[in-house]
Amino acid sequence: MKFEILTIFPDFLSGPLDYGIVRRAREAGLVEIGIHDLRAFTHDRHRTVDDRPFGGGEGMVLKPEPIFECLQSLGVTPREERALEGGCETVVLLSPQGALFTQGVAQELMGRKRVVLICGRYEGVDERVSEFLADREISVGDFVLSGGELGAAIVIDTMTRLVPGALGNAASAEQESFTASSAEEKERAPGEPPSSTCGSGGLLDYPHYTRPADFCGMQVPEVLVNGNHDEIRKWRRRCALQKTLRNRPYLLRYAELSGEDRRVLAEIEAELNR
Repeated sequence: MKFEILTIFPDFLSGPLDYGIVRRAREAGLVEIGIHDLRAFTHDRHRTVDDRPFGGGEGMVLKPEPIFECLQSLGVTPREERALEGGCETVVLLSPQGALFTQGVAQELMGRKRVVLICGRYEGVDERVSEFLADREISVGDFVLSGGELGAAIVIDTMTRLVPGALGNAASAEQESFTASSAEEKERAPGEPPSSTCGSGGLLDYPHYTRPADFCGMQVPEVLVNGNHDEIRKWRRRCALQKTLRNRPYLLRYAELSGEDRRVLAEIEAELNR
């Protein structure tokens, strides 16, 4: 998979993309990342990439010319043709006005061979980039960053974890928060609890503990050390439901919940209301 990043601060990304899983994936040839300085596609002595918006208003807006020229130099297919050829590449504008970036969006983008990420700055980007160039706008959260560079790093890190071979243990990506259940999990008999390494099915992850079992008087829950894997599975699922209800209750509207899950949730809610 290849990522192309368009930015006015190319050195900004040298840190986040040079460590951990992303670095290892790059070194293994699983992921390729190109960083392109938009100032290289300007034609005035000041290398101007922004200008004041028509109609007035505070701040500056990124100009369209450097962005369009940069994509042209990369040989990116025109948007109309991208839609017809099966989507081997896509152009994403990182913007606070975009749709929320989720694990599901990351998995959807994994179907592309090349993902181009345009990093917004200042008060935004000339709207013609969104109207005529980008396939979609994405936001990494309901807050405002100084630019899209951190957002690009988040998108690349999230997607790199999904690249086959990027993780030492491929099953790790299946049991994380927000991850849809695997085909194996979906084949469970009705009422059968998820496995201890199950996909979360849209819930937050269950708690994790490691040695020592007794740290300064703080004990690991007994259920995790008694060797009863069926009880461990049930405990983990209950904890995931409880944590999701407490921290992100809206996720329960979209999570894959069994009848047993709903019964447990009713118990948890009853306990909280006592």
